[in-house]
Formats: sequence, structure tokens, C-alpha cells
Amino acid sequence: MVEPIFLGKAEGPVTLLPRYANRHGLVAGATGTGKTVTLQILAEAFSARGVPTFLADVKGDLAGISQPGGGKTFLEERARQIGLEDYRYAGSPAVFWDVFGEQGHPLRTTISEMGPLLLSRLLDLTEAQEGILNIVFKLADEQGMLLLDLNDLRAMLTFVAERASDLRKEYGNVTSAGVGAIQSRLLVLEQQGGERFFGEPAVELTDLMRTDAQGRGLVNVLAADKLFQSPRLYATFLLWLLSELFEELPEVGDLDQPKLVFFFDEAHLLFENAPDALVDKVEQVVRLIRSKGVGVFFVTQSPIDLPDKVLGQLSNRIQHALRAFTAKDQKAVRATADNFRANPAFSTAEVITQLGVGEALVSTLDEKGVPCLVQRTLIRPPASRLGALTPEERRQILMASPVGTRYDQAVDRVSAFEVLQARAERAAQDAEVAERNAELAKQRKEYEKQLERMQRQTPRTYRPPAPRRSDSVTDALTKTVVRTAGGQITRQLVRGLLGTLFKGR
Repeated sequence: MVEPIFLGKAEGPVTLLPRYANRHGLVAGATGTGKTVTLQILAEAFSARGVPTFLADVKGDLAGISQPGGGKTFLEERARQIGLEDYRYAGSPAVFWDVFGEQGHPLRTTISEMGPLLLSRLLDLTEAQEGILNIVFKLADEQGMLLLDLNDLRAMLTFVAERASDLRKEYGNVTSAGVGAIQSRLLVLEQQGGERFFGEPAVELTDLMRTDAQGRGLVNVLAADKLFQSPRLYATFLLWLLSELFEELPEVGDLDQPKLVFFFDEAHLLFENAPDALVDKVEQVVRLIRSKGVGVFFVTQSPIDLPDKVLGQLSNRIQHALRAFTAKDQKAVRATADNFRANPAFSTAEVITQLGVGEALVSTLDEKGVPCLVQRTLIRPPASRLGALTPEERRQILMASPVGTRYDQAVDRVSAFEVLQARAERAAQDAEVAERNAELAKQRKEYEKQLERMQRQTPRTYRPPAPRRSDSVTDALTKTVVRTAGGQITRQLVRGLLGTLFKGR
């Protein structure tokens, strides 16, 4: 039996049972009410029990989980107030990741692994443009061409556009305007740094599910302060990672504790203007991933930021203070209160607006898996540092990382871009050879015409008549003898004459 996670104190201890952590959870509250600290103590607790976690560090202060806390007297006072007698400062083993490769190991995936649905969400494509993207993926798959990075996708889009008329009957309509719009969105994504996210080596999920030598789960901290400046890229990346866990991990059923806990901070970004297909996919993943041994905690300002069918899957709830300044805020407070199992000792809707920093309304599952009565809880203090790391501290942790340098250098293997480029080069060479052969054939034909004209214009040369057939054999022999004798006499006369000349000298 795994020890319960101590969250804080109400009338008595308030805990979360690790075996129900895969029933997922919600951490909500207005800015500055303590959500980040709650997320930190949850990650610490899971790590201490050997459960790896993954969380995004949007503000840059969660990296402090890797260092022991200290120097905060109010934390020690809080520990005494809630009766936490064994409170001591300690850091948790951490691995740092960064899509841009600046503050951690590069985190990459491939275009193929992202898939057309999430990529369409990332690029904010219309339905028609998404259809073109699906054609690109299908054609690349049929022709065995890998889609690894943005260059591959661009090359395939050009390839499809050039063959639009041939593809129309089998795959559907491909317009030049649609292809051009997708290419423009890819340019925007590249300018936001998205090209660093696509490529190889892609992250292995096993590297996110490690424990250290002491059996503590590693806390995977994604440096998201820069990534968060591109909210759509941030949300799509986290959803992709969650989807990969769902697709690749085997079924394990209910365990004593999860194999991995995933914290989705600023979760409202995932659902802003999201198409129904995407919301349905998120709901499916959240509903089914628990059987893979994965717990998911959504972190957001208000529960109403999440669709009802997703919110209904979140059994462990920690609600920090909400403000009710406007009618919309008051509606959110009432809706939030209605999602808890009411406690007759107080009005949930009233208490939500009265909670101080570090206080929360907490409801988790009891031994039988039934939601507990909501409790007004004083949250326990974290054991690790509240705040950011120094550059030197981060560098030392990266140097000692169990991941090593596996992801530090990008690899560009042969994929769709190289294949299509080679095809284009061969086609250009073939066209050049064909053009040269055609020119040579033309020149040869012209030469033959000129030769024919010259033969027609040149006069016939004189040829002596052949011997008449009436000449007898005797006549021919006589002529030969006379020619031979004449030649001998002539040579004798010449030799005699020359001899006389040389003698006279």
C-alpha cells in the first residue's frame, strides 16, 4: 500500500490516494492564489514515491523544484500550523527540457507524429485547408516518403500542388490558393521558432519516465517561458505529448500508483476556439489514458475554462480562490461550487471568494473511489525552492542529466524533401539530355539537307570510256607489250643521259 499524499490540513489531514491519481485532477484559482505551489508539492510527492512527472514552467520559477528550499520563515510557520512535524527542505531530481534547446534538452517530434489534426490546429487551418493537409499525409504515406520537418512538409505541398489535376479524381480538390495559405502559415510558424520543434531525434517517452538511483521519479520540467509567447504552439505541443502517451503506452489497468503524472498548465489555451473534433480527441484521451497508468492534472484559472465533458473526467480537485467582481465571475463561482460534493459545514460558493493565499477547497476520492466532502484546506509548504535557478545551477543539472547528449544535436536523414529534390534533379538532367539530343538530331538533319543540295549543284567529273567489248584479247595483249617496252627504253635513255652528265663533272 503506497502512502497517501499529504496535501494539507482542514479539520483533519487532507490527502490524495496515489492509486486514484490516474482518475485525473484539477488545480484552479485566480492569479497569485497559490496554484504553482500546489503543483510543486504534488510533483514533489509523486517523485518521492517513485512516480515521474512532466510539468511546464511557464513563469520560470518551477525549476526551483530541483533545489532544497530554505530562508522562508513563513513556510516553516505553515508547517508548524498544520502539524507537519517531519518538514525538511529537499530538492527533487529534475531533467530540463526546452523546445528551443536553450534552457534544456531539445524536445522534438516529427511532422508525421504530430499528424494532420493537431497540425491543422497549430496552423489554424480552415476545413478545406485541413483537407489538403490530409491529402499530403496520405500521399506521403503511400509513396513511402517520411515527413520529419517543415522542409519535408513544404516539399510535399509543392509536389501535390504541381499534380493537382491528376490527384483530383482520386484524392479530392487541391487548390493553389489553399496550398499557398498553408505555406504562409508554415512561414509564420517558422518565424515563431516552430521549426526547432520538428525534426529528429524525436523524444523517446521512456526518457520521460525515469527514476534516479534512489528510486525517486524524475521531474521533467519544460522551460515554457519563451514557448508560452506562442500560445497555440504551447498548447498543441502539450496535447501532442499527451496523445503520444495514449498511443504508445500499453494497457496496465489500475495500479497502486500511476506510471507518470502529466500537469497541463494554462489548460484553457487548449480549448480556445478549438474545433469539435479536437475537443472530442482530448476528451477521449483523458477518459482512456488512465488505463495506461497516466494521471493528468489540468491547471487553469477557472474550471469553466474547460469543456464539461473534460471537466467531468477530473475526480481530484484543488480549488484556490476565485474573484467575483463581475456577473461573469459570479456565474463562474456558482458553477465551480456546484462541481463539488457539498459540505454542510459551510457554503462552498461563499468560501471560494474568501480563501487566502495558500488555502484551497479540496475534494479527492476516498478509499472506495467516492468523492469526499469538500474541505477548506490549508495547503502544506513545499520542501524545494520557491523560485528560479541561477544559470550555473541549471548548467550543472544539465551536465549531470541522465539523458546525456542524445538530443543535443539535430539529425537530418533522408526524407520527403531529399527524395523530391533528387527526383527534381533527375528530371532536370533527363530534360537537359533530351533537349541536347533533340538539338543534335536537328543539326544532323540540317547537315543532311545541305549535303543533298551540294550534291545536286556539283557538275559531273570526266570519266574515260571503258574498253569496247569488240577488242580482242590479242589487241589488248599487244598494247600491254608495247607500253612495257616503251617504258623500258625510256628508262634506259634517262639513265644513259644522267650518267654522261655526272661523268663530265
